[in-house]
Amino acid sequence: MDPRHQSSSDLPALVARALERDQRAWHDLVDRLKGVVWKVLYSYDLSAEDRNDAFASTFFRLYERLSTVRDPEKLPGWLATTARNEANTVSRRRAKLVPMAELPLRSADTDPGLDLSEALQHDELRVALFAAFQRLSPEHQALMRMLSADPPIGYDEISRVLDLPHGSIGPTRQRCLQRLRSSPELAPFLDGGDDLT
Repeated sequence: MDPRHQSSSDLPALVARALERDQRAWHDLVDRLKGVVWKVLYSYDLSAEDRNDAFASTFFRLYERLSTVRDPEKLPGWLATTARNEANTVSRRRAKLVPMAELPLRSADTDPGLDLSEALQHDELRVALFAAFQRLSPEHQALMRMLSADPPIGYDEISRVLDLPHGSIGPTRQRCLQRLRSSPELAPFLDGGDDLT
């Protein structure tokens, strides 16, 4: 049976078998719970490498503490909290999250193809896009990050991780793009005919 389709009452049995060093049970446990972790991690603005690090660290923490688990049915919530902590740790360590006031502005010197006014406009657009993106719900931010991941993530995986019907992904993406287009932050940039793709 696919471990993702087992009921939560199967978690105690998987934990017990994993504690007996049953590798198959450990793999089933990870497979069963990995969607919870990915859903949390895709709600953060992390690179693919940072996301993978946080994923590995989350399950390493579970492996370390498996013998202390009192109520295996609460593991999804515990893993979600642990994944958030690991994502925050990775973000701080790699200095990926910078307050908006401290975002460095590129100068014309860093891109010879841009003059100073173009570089400043490019930076203004980047800041406006970030602000508009923050208006999306965390679930929609996670979806848009997954849709723009490199390498690309297929709709089947997105559907599984975010627990979205496969057929709703495209229409939800379009609604998110429309919300971005109509945001007040991006209005000055779109009046001139620019468009988000």
